[in-house]
Amino acid sequence: MEKTDRGTPVGVDDPYAHAGVCDHLTGDGRCRFAVESPHADPGFARERAEADYRCLVAEEATDAGEAEWRACPHYRHRSTAERCRRCGLEERRIAGEGARPLLEEHHLSYADRGADGAGARPTGHEITVVLCRWCHAKVHTGWARIDDDVSPDPEALAASEARRSRELTEGFETAAERYERGRSKDGER
Repeated sequence: MEKTDRGTPVGVDDPYAHAGVCDHLTGDGRCRFAVESPHADPGFARERAEADYRCLVAEEATDAGEAEWRACPHYRHRSTAERCRRCGLEERRIAGEGARPLLEEHHLSYADRGADGAGARPTGHEITVVLCRWCHAKVHTGWARIDDDVSPDPEALAASEARRSRELTEGFETAAERYERGRSKDGER
């Protein structure tokens, strides 16, 4: 299993198997990184400009439709899912409070090793998935994998249900109701 630079497991053998479309890819197949950050890698930006900023990888997608994202030096995929990739727990946010989120971004950062397994060097690729706090802890302690077929932890379900209960007791007041309440208060004066 791959490990972070600090030596903790990331929960996968191949991070690219869990990666999606590059965050820099525009809807028309162009590389946003080369357009918006040419100073970060002038040589790369120059090559993309000569190719009308077309994405280096998306054009060369395989017949199966899968792109080899590792070929791009500036590939990045950060998940924005609202559900844990491992157990399926959904996020429940409480507005106006500083409560810790149920879901966290989990980085699949790793070192790119040579064919002999030596000579590790950072790739610069950022690949993330979303995990609940409980699955995230289990993955980093090394006894869980991201693609395990599991149900949410009992503590995670309890935290989610507590937030759901609070949502249901908050109630909802329409703008018309607030307006009428305001008018009745003004009329009482």
